[in-house]
Amino acid sequence: MMHTPFSGTKGSRKFIPFGIKLLISYMMLIIIPIFVFGYFASDIMTDSIRSNTTNTIKGTLRQIEDNVVYKLEDTVRLSDLLYYDMTLSKQLLHYEEGWVSYETTTELLLPKFRQTIESTNRSLWLTVYLRNETLPEVYYDTKNIDPLVMKGKFFDLLHLNRIANKPWYQAYPAEKYGETLQWKQIEDDSRYNRISLLRRLVDLETARLNEIGFMRISVYLSDLFQSVDYRKIGAGSTLYITDGSRNILYASGATEQSSEQLWDDSNGRNYLVIRQPLPGLNWSLTAMVPSSVLEKDTKKVKLLTLVICSASCVLILLVATFVSRTFSRRVLKVMSVLQSFRQGDFQRRIHYSGNDEFTTIASSLNELGRRTQNLIEEVYATNLKKKEAELETLQAQINPHFLYNTLSSISRLAKFGQVEKQHQMVMNLAKFYRLSLNEGQTIIPIGKEIEQVRAYMDIQQIKYGDRVRIDYNISPEIVELTTVKLIVQPFVENVLEHAWRGDQIDIQVMGYREGDVVHLLVADNGNGMPQKTILQLFSGEGMQRVGYGIRNVHERIQLYYGKDFGVAIQSDPGEGTTVHIRIPAEPQ
Repeated sequence: MMHTPFSGTKGSRKFIPFGIKLLISYMMLIIIPIFVFGYFASDIMTDSIRSNTTNTIKGTLRQIEDNVVYKLEDTVRLSDLLYYDMTLSKQLLHYEEGWVSYETTTELLLPKFRQTIESTNRSLWLTVYLRNETLPEVYYDTKNIDPLVMKGKFFDLLHLNRIANKPWYQAYPAEKYGETLQWKQIEDDSRYNRISLLRRLVDLETARLNEIGFMRISVYLSDLFQSVDYRKIGAGSTLYITDGSRNILYASGATEQSSEQLWDDSNGRNYLVIRQPLPGLNWSLTAMVPSSVLEKDTKKVKLLTLVICSASCVLILLVATFVSRTFSRRVLKVMSVLQSFRQGDFQRRIHYSGNDEFTTIASSLNELGRRTQNLIEEVYATNLKKKEAELETLQAQINPHFLYNTLSSISRLAKFGQVEKQHQMVMNLAKFYRLSLNEGQTIIPIGKEIEQVRAYMDIQQIKYGDRVRIDYNISPEIVELTTVKLIVQPFVENVLEHAWRGDQIDIQVMGYREGDVVHLLVADNGNGMPQKTILQLFSGEGMQRVGYGIRNVHERIQLYYGKDFGVAIQSDPGEGTTVHIRIPAEPQ
């Protein structure tokens, strides 16, 4: 029979589900009252406060705008002193070198420029570029230091050819008498947070307005926009000056944004955005006022909110205390057990009194933990036995043909009466198998592994004589570290069976340590092999007989130490072969 949450078998008690309890509590005590109050209160009061605050901010922005415009016009006024000076225009057209040029510069030009910059109390840098190159240059060597920091007010007199190839100069608009000027950041202005007023000097005696010079008046943005202070608007507000390309020229405030963010329409959700153009320029003054500033005068709303919220909070506090104590403890217990399961501890158990969903959850979690723990133990034991069986099987499958060949060689030596060689071969064979068997131990010192290789090669050199040369280069720091036995000898044996090229072969056995890894290498100068053959050795495809010993060593290393270790082979036909064995550096 199908059971609902509200029905039960004999002896069971009916209960209200946990989700329904929370849903009813939130709907009655939090969601409905706050939603109704917040909707009406914010909708009625916010529009009124926003309107009043907006008007106040706009008035402040107009004052800031007037101050900025005054400083802009003051800078333009300084340029007018040079632009409309007929005497200056005439003197700049006199192309006479020598004393006349020097006298013109010292008696007229320099005093004129000095008088211009002294007519204001602001810091500025006047640079005049002259087309008349008979007049000398007069300038201050700044040595990559902001000159305004050092001098405050100064001027430079330079030749126009210094800027003839500058992109900003070449892009300067065509001249309209008395109107053409440009505010722009050029050269090192951005670096030192300055902006420059750019304007031509023209021949006032002709109607063609021929360019006779060019002036640049550089001022600090902080001086030009000194009145642009976010504190006049309110804490958290931000003021921006942007140019016609929407690039930010100046910003004041703690929450400065990029130019893209400034023009993002989504700002209207959190800020009141007011944009006001600056007259005579393609610039804008933008104010971003957070909603908190707009709502700072909502005391009446706060008072009403306080009365409603106080009554709600008392009721919520009583109910929430009961609900939190009843349910949070149970949820925390469930979370604690689940966290233990996540960390691999399946022995934690949980117990609840009563007859509700938590009791069912606790019983299910306890049963899940018990079954999972039993399953892990069974799988672990099975895998452990499987791994041990695989190691024993792989150990037993070491190629026995070496013993057959050695015994055959001993028989041959005995037949020809070479007793001394026969004796040496028997002793080396005994040493080889003593080291190989090693009292049944699988893990042996690397030093013994190399001794086993030496014993094997001593047997082979009796057989091959000077046709085989072997060199050992083993770092002393690894001889006491451990390894799975019989991982080097099969590769030395493989060289003697398959790598001959001519009547002689050289073998190198090397070993060293890098960090936590031991590297063992077996290299020869034999006939090598192609990459396809190497792939077949490890995959077991095609060359079953040849690749068996290599796969045996590789699998034994990975079974014992993991997939990060094993055997790699590098070889090319006619270039020899290098076997690279990697095992962890583990002490005895």
